[in-house]
Amino acid sequence: MKVIATDKAPGAIGPYSQGFISNGFVYTSGQIPVDPATGEVPSSIEEQAAQSCKNVGALLEAAGSGFNKVIKTTCFLADMADFAAFNAVYAEYFTSKPARSCVAVKDLPKGVKCEIEAIAEA
Repeated sequence: MKVIATDKAPGAIGPYSQGFISNGFVYTSGQIPVDPATGEVPSSIEEQAAQSCKNVGALLEAAGSGFNKVIKTTCFLADMADFAAFNAVYAEYFTSKPARSCVAVKDLPKGVKCEIEAIAEA
């Protein structure tokens, strides 16, 4: 196994890694919409979805992968009313339409509106 670590995505805020490469696959930790340069979180669901996607993209890039190699994502929304707006942004990044689960959760870290994790080919 190889640890994925990059300063182009937010650092882990707990006892976990940003991701791993194992047996030809990339596994990312869930990415919340924190700007890694400023630590700020945008306000709208659209901006938050875009930042979460950018953070996933940074981890994929650090692993030598990319959005076109994503096999599966799991998406977490704090409010399912944001589903359509989230999907519109998500579709701009995950153009290969990987398998996906999208669930509403009670709360997310830092009070954000979304979180995305991914599995991809390395």
